[in-house]
Amino acid sequence: MTRSERQALIDRGDSHLSIARHCQLLKVGRSTRYYRPAPVSDDDLAVMRRLDKQYFVTPFYDARRMAAVLRRDGLVVNRKRIRRLMRVMGIEAIYQKPNTSRRHPEHKIY
Repeated sequence: MTRSERQALIDRGDSHLSIARHCQLLKVGRSTRYYRPAPVSDDDLAVMRRLDKQYFVTPFYDARRMAAVLRRDGLVVNRKRIRRLMRVMGIEAIYQKPNTSRRHPEHKIY
């Protein structure tokens, strides 16, 4: 059973068991029962739209370069914010990653 399914089993109207006991029996953190995710701010949405446009043009830019481009365009952003928003959006720079585990088929094995 997933965590969200276990959280759905917690019954606030149960008079016999407290919410703390429900969470303990279902092995769910009590703080997750009360957590409400914060909505994304309008400022972040505007930066994300700009990031998406720039990523479409230059998908090989990483967070540092994206921050520099957005700063040049007049937005007040830093690299950490850009990295977080890129992670939220599920985008990352396209570049050649190391592939050290694969051997070349023409190399002789000694």
